[in-house]
Amino acid sequence: MLIVSVKYAWVIMRASNQGEGGVMALTALASHATGHSGRLRWWILSIGLLGAALFYGDGVITPAISVLSAMEGMEVASPAWKPLVIPLALGVIIGLFMVQRRGTAAISHLFGPSMLVWFLLLFGSGLTWIVADPQVLLALNPWYALQFFAIHGIGGVVILGAVVLAVTGAEALYADMGHFGARPIRMAWYFLVLPALALNYLGQGALLELDPSAIQNPFFMLFPAWATLPMVVISGIATVIASQAVISGAYSATRQALLLGYLPRQSIIHTSASERGQIYLPLLNGLLMVAVVVLILWFRSSNALSFAYGTAVTGTMMMTTVLVFFVARHSWRWSLWKAGVFCGFFILLDGVFFGANLLKFVAGGWLPLAIGLAVFTTMSTWRWGRGILARKLYPDAISVEAFLNGITPGEPIRVPGTAVYLSMREQAIPHALLHNLKHNKVLHERVVILTIKFEEEPRVLSANRVVVRDYGQGVCRLTASYGFMEHPDIPEILKSAANLHGAWNPMDTTYFVSRQRVIPSGKKATLLWREHLFAIMLRISANATDFFRLPPNQVMELGDVVEFSRKVPKKRKTT
Repeated sequence: MLIVSVKYAWVIMRASNQGEGGVMALTALASHATGHSGRLRWWILSIGLLGAALFYGDGVITPAISVLSAMEGMEVASPAWKPLVIPLALGVIIGLFMVQRRGTAAISHLFGPSMLVWFLLLFGSGLTWIVADPQVLLALNPWYALQFFAIHGIGGVVILGAVVLAVTGAEALYADMGHFGARPIRMAWYFLVLPALALNYLGQGALLELDPSAIQNPFFMLFPAWATLPMVVISGIATVIASQAVISGAYSATRQALLLGYLPRQSIIHTSASERGQIYLPLLNGLLMVAVVVLILWFRSSNALSFAYGTAVTGTMMMTTVLVFFVARHSWRWSLWKAGVFCGFFILLDGVFFGANLLKFVAGGWLPLAIGLAVFTTMSTWRWGRGILARKLYPDAISVEAFLNGITPGEPIRVPGTAVYLSMREQAIPHALLHNLKHNKVLHERVVILTIKFEEEPRVLSANRVVVRDYGQGVCRLTASYGFMEHPDIPEILKSAANLHGAWNPMDTTYFVSRQRVIPSGKKATLLWREHLFAIMLRISANATDFFRLPPNQVMELGDVVEFSRKVPKKRKTT
């Protein structure tokens, strides 16, 4: 009631970053709203990164616990089927990840009707037992919750570690806002999902009052014995759809993070021509599948896995509440006391839930925190390394004006065609251009220096997409801005600036890209592990040709080998 219905559906979903939601979109919104560029901005970005990292811990555990709990319904039908639970759960999970490359557009039209049937079954099954024991409705009175805590003390806090399973998926409401919009999600929650879940939980309570032996599996025992197997099938479909939502959320969060510069470039495949949110990331998909399979084989039951659940999702909730405070103060213009009371109350509530789950730390609560820590370390290391690499590659950047002043008529030789040089810095001459000029002694008739920037907003208006600066002598600079929900289209960028020096011929264009390889310095033992980690990530990062979808037969790649040290590095050119 408080966390989902009030905090997320009513308030947090107001924090729309041009229609997009999720912790990364919220981080960008909070960072932009504060208008600060110093320590406060650093803290906001760090909190956002930590929240996003914890989201991955949730994303790994949710498919495992969901599918396991659905398959365990077979044990209710017949204990003899217990050995099939793990193999079937593994089969469902592996099949789910294997079909990701095909996209979900073809079957997504079945998701809505399937979930409608699921929630109506939850509603009806719970209502049946409530009719048999109407006094269970008194459990809706929060006074009894307060009495429970007063009587049981620390035991009441411990039980919150299990209660948190009732609010899982709340972060997905906000993360999926960009796909459906805030109003449809709120309507679905308040008028379908919330009543169905509330009555189902109350129905389970009524069942346990009438038949305490149903504690074995109160959900599946809500139904008649003949309906157990059909419900296993239906719940399996529902958990696959729920797992798909988490996987899609992980894809979206990863794309946002890598476009904002917090993760190495990965291959991004669009699986639908009509739905821009339908994407597939092969590397992430493989990592998630392996992680989920390992969890199922390790814990082997949803009950055991529940001990590992909660720390990640409640940690993400805490980070979200902190970020919303800055948005409420600076974007919504809430007064300090109003924003402080609202966010302070939910920080306290999230903190109690987080503390309750930390009590399960030894039994498995450490796992999602370890996953989150690993992801956070990866993100922060990539950002740290890219910053140092940029400073080392361009210690004494040559301006375009200075470069052109050194060009004399007839030297170097100008060859026909267009050369496009990708540059990570706006004001500098790309190393690839200097290397090409030095070794080949030629310059193309038309030279385009292209810098692609990713803004802290989902999308950039087409009118503001490209900024062109013509330096004369056939040289121009294009700066193209994209949002973190968009993917650059370099040919389209060039078309928009084709009128600079006559018609642009795509077949007469050569793309020059740079690729770096770093050598850890080994000078500081405390940083050596981070240097090695960054070197590995740089090595597995998708090259510019694949990431920007450049025609391979028109690309020339030039690289630098850089010693990764605090001082200006000695660079060795490789081709």
